[in-house]
Amino acid sequence: MAERKSSNSFTSIPTRRELITGITAAFGGAALGPTKLWAEAQEEISHTAEAIHQEPVFKANRKRVYDVLTDAKQFDKVIQLSGAMKTGMVKAPNPAEISRETGGAFALFGGYIFGRQLELVPNERIVQAWRVGSWEPGIYSIARFELVEQGSGTKIVFDHMAFPKGDGEHLAAGWKMNYWEPMGKFLE
Repeated sequence: MAERKSSNSFTSIPTRRELITGITAAFGGAALGPTKLWAEAQEEISHTAEAIHQEPVFKANRKRVYDVLTDAKQFDKVIQLSGAMKTGMVKAPNPAEISRETGGAFALFGGYIFGRQLELVPNERIVQAWRVGSWEPGIYSIARFELVEQGSGTKIVFDHMAFPKGDGEHLAAGWKMNYWEPMGKFLE
């Protein structure tokens, strides 16, 4: 193994390839060769997954923004201002149902959007297993809302991932039209 010296000059640090070669040999995979194992591992990793990253800013403190996202009565008012209502996608929605407990369920836009609360850190973070009713059974994405103070307002650092390939553009527009824009109006 080639050695690289660290700043304290007596510790050698193997390269990533050297480490994999050593592990492969230790577990009997030397017959396949580390280069082949490395190539096979690279083929198993998706490099085409879509994800959404948005950072809307609201003229309200973190507690107020968190409450809108986790209180069914307040979020119902956001739904009434949403593009989904204006375009007729949701005509007479059932009231929103939003659990404020980790592991609890939520159903929005007449049940068209639903899922589970994976992590709730009051006034800081919401992580949801989130899905659209038209997706194949068992398919859930992850929606993460990180609430960050921005002056007297709040920025949501929002990431949505693991949704079906090809849905990114539609979902990104939907977040803006059905969440961020109506929330901005509601919080004014």
